[in-house]
Amino acid sequence: MSETLTKDQLDTVLQEADLLKTPEQVDDAINQLAADLTERLQDTVPVVYTIMNGGLVLAGRLLPRLPFALEVGYMHATRYRGDVTGSTELQWQAPPSIPMTDRTVLILDDIFDEGHTLAAVVEACRQQGAKEVLTAVLVDKRHDRKTDELTVDYAGMEVEDRYVFGCGMDYRGFWRNLPGIYAVKGL
Repeated sequence: MSETLTKDQLDTVLQEADLLKTPEQVDDAINQLAADLTERLQDTVPVVYTIMNGGLVLAGRLLPRLPFALEVGYMHATRYRGDVTGSTELQWQAPPSIPMTDRTVLILDDIFDEGHTLAAVVEACRQQGAKEVLTAVLVDKRHDRKTDELTVDYAGMEVEDRYVFGCGMDYRGFWRNLPGIYAVKGL
């Protein structure tokens, strides 16, 4: 269960946060993603899946900039670590609903942090018969804890290894709606 934060506490977090990427920098990154994805996908009719909830803001801003036919869906998955061996199992909160067999699939998400869940989603799409699976994220966080299972295909920008929020990324469930990218003070 998440703790309840007051409006004053949330306002303080934002007021004290460091602005890492301005709204203009985010917009430029999304424009570049759109150009790169258009070049790569314009001759296909891909299925574009948004990972909820983080990928929602990126999808809402990116999709209108893609001038080619595509289908749009969403998915929400988490990984369950339920046993002592450390194995993980993908748990679908909202499974993919558009058939992927012999299709190009583009997965949109907010951030590539360690990448375990995104790698599991990509593998699940392959198992469902996708011809190819591409990934695009707004933010690639710089650190050495990433999974060896996946490298993202497209990243709008990099940020330092801090607790970031805004543009789909949240601070304890809040502030996904901010147009810039912020880092929590001291984290």
